[in-house]
Amino acid sequence: MSILLFAAGLVSLVTGAESLVAGASRLAGVFRVPPLLVGLTVVAFGTSSPELAVSIDSALSGESGISLGNVLGSNIFNILFILGLSALIIPVTVSRKLVRLDVPVMIAVSLFLLILSLDGELSRSEGVVLLLCLAAYIFFLIRQGLSEKTLPPEDGTGGRRARRRGSRPVIDALMIVLGFALLVLGSDWLVRGAVSIAVSLRVSGMVIGLTVVAVGTSLPELFTSVVAAVRGERDIAVGNVIGSNIFNIMGVLGASAVLSPRSIPVPPAVLGFDMPVMAAAAVACLPIFFTGGRISRPEALLLLGYYFAYAAYLVMAASHHDALGGFSSVMLYFVIPLTIVTMAVIVLLEIRRQRGSGRRESTAPPEHL
Repeated sequence: MSILLFAAGLVSLVTGAESLVAGASRLAGVFRVPPLLVGLTVVAFGTSSPELAVSIDSALSGESGISLGNVLGSNIFNILFILGLSALIIPVTVSRKLVRLDVPVMIAVSLFLLILSLDGELSRSEGVVLLLCLAAYIFFLIRQGLSEKTLPPEDGTGGRRARRRGSRPVIDALMIVLGFALLVLGSDWLVRGAVSIAVSLRVSGMVIGLTVVAVGTSLPELFTSVVAAVRGERDIAVGNVIGSNIFNIMGVLGASAVLSPRSIPVPPAVLGFDMPVMAAAAVACLPIFFTGGRISRPEALLLLGYYFAYAAYLVMAASHHDALGGFSSVMLYFVIPLTIVTMAVIVLLEIRRQRGSGRRESTAPPEHL
């Protein structure tokens, strides 16, 4: 039964992701809305619904710590694993707007959360501030998206694209709703099935919690971004990850802090490790996105490598493994500094290359007609 539940969840996730991406991309073409806006809002917020449901339920039941852990774990998984896996399958081209606006917003809210947590808790008033910031961000996105609509159907390629894919707004909207429902249902089935299989194999509860359950609420983002990347909807693939992370912090954690009977406690271990890791993962996106305007396969492998290192650290820390000290030292004093230096060199070389190309363009002789 557990295997059947696991398989049904997997099929539901794949079908839901395909339905969501197809409906959202077609609807964007019909209404001439940029796909990036759809990825940052409709798709991103929809795929974050499992995190929202789990966190609000945890907050109302007084288990507010689960809300915080859910958001931090999901955001780290979204950037390091989902973005890395999507780019590993097909190198992802990153929108210039995403680099200039949305990635800095994600970095800013990640650092803002870190600052709010320095006193060891997230209060209800701080949750209200996060929700207000989310409302302002959505308002800005919609306003900017409406001003950047593509050409009318009869004048540009947007119309031909919409006609080619079929202008069926009602059906496309139903596909989006169906996709959301299948993603949430499939995520629940897959997690429950995987937990049952793990228990039957006598895998420890610690390993189950750190792997299957922690990743479960991010499965909709995973399948949606991978399907979008395969279908060539790269703005939706990347926008889904960035938008989900922004929504998780300002929306999910903000709502949890407001609804929680008490302030959400931030343990020293979380403040000293997990939250900085989430902020560092967000900051790491900027140089990766900046260099060449794409996420290459080597960069994707780097992201995936860091996620597996983070997961290994969690497992060793929870089991008090003897190798934890050595592993931490290697990561802290060798791997992380080497990565920072490498990224800095890449960014400096890219800036130098762009300046050189700019000088060549400015000094080039004018063409004679």
